[in-house]
Amino acid sequence: MRRRSLLLSVPAGLVTLAACGNDKSGPSKAGESASSSPSVAAPSAAPSPKIVSGPLPAITAGTEFGEKPTVAKGSGAPSKDIAVKTVIAGSGRTIAENDYIQAHYLGQIWDTGKVFDNSYDRKAPLVIQLSQGTIIDGWRYALAGKKVGSRVEMSVPPTWAYGTEGNAQAGIKGTDTLVFVVDVQDAFNSKSSAKGKVVPQNNADLPKVGTNTDGAAPSITVPKAAAPKKLVADYVIEGDGPVVKAENTVLVQYKGVLWDGGKEFDSTYKRDALTSFSLQQVVKGWAEGLTGKKVGSRVLVVVPPALGYGDNPPPGSDIKKDSTLVFSVDILAAV
Repeated sequence: MRRRSLLLSVPAGLVTLAACGNDKSGPSKAGESASSSPSVAAPSAAPSPKIVSGPLPAITAGTEFGEKPTVAKGSGAPSKDIAVKTVIAGSGRTIAENDYIQAHYLGQIWDTGKVFDNSYDRKAPLVIQLSQGTIIDGWRYALAGKKVGSRVEMSVPPTWAYGTEGNAQAGIKGTDTLVFVVDVQDAFNSKSSAKGKVVPQNNADLPKVGTNTDGAAPSITVPKAAAPKKLVADYVIEGDGPVVKAENTVLVQYKGVLWDGGKEFDSTYKRDALTSFSLQQVVKGWAEGLTGKKVGSRVLVVVPPALGYGDNPPPGSDIKKDSTLVFSVDILAAV
């Protein structure tokens, strides 16, 4: 993404892939943030907030789900609690803390009505985990229990936003209450899977990947054949979402095994946690293999050494020099 939300902390990067390195051209970029935006304030030590129904300013234009809203300036004193209103009730799955959400949003300051950030103009929804230290606490408390497809308006006092320090880059003072309108497009958790049409796997010289979509790790069966010399990136399940671009950040489930012996060396399923990363932060085999694939898909990616770790495998891993790597990757979202 070209610009990350003011709500975000510095991205953690990949747990294993990017953290271990990319190709021979240089060290991993996993520790670097693609964002010029500041981190969120430290998690509040205050007790859990009270959720109230108002007051909240009126939405005066852009009143449909997915439309950029126009929101009136706050009238009078805002609540010292988190005020939350479901403006449009969705019918999708219920959001829980630690889920990832995909959402469009607009944020402005209560007293002035000044818009300090919105994703609608960028035409790129936010994909973020509702976890402490990743997003401001106000979002965590306000969105938990809401349903996908909902438009939610909230006001968040400093205690559950940026604290007494505020956010100078956004023009937010430490006394500012913030108003957000959030359109929740989707939500994902550690049991999320690809969804789409199953594609036949007819090449006996390539690994076979399971097609289960119950949230459990799919099987990967490596054939007793020579590893391919070139990158393989084939649909196992073809989704119907937008096509992934080279500059995208993707949210995925994945499992990786070695071609030689089929031993698993990494898995989001075992960690019981999804992962999100920029395609510019990973090994070339991942970047090239996922670019052009549709969101919602499960993809078999076979990465030859030249596009993986080559003769510089991650220290302490089960990956040896010049290993061919086999992955099942579920592309859940891309922004």
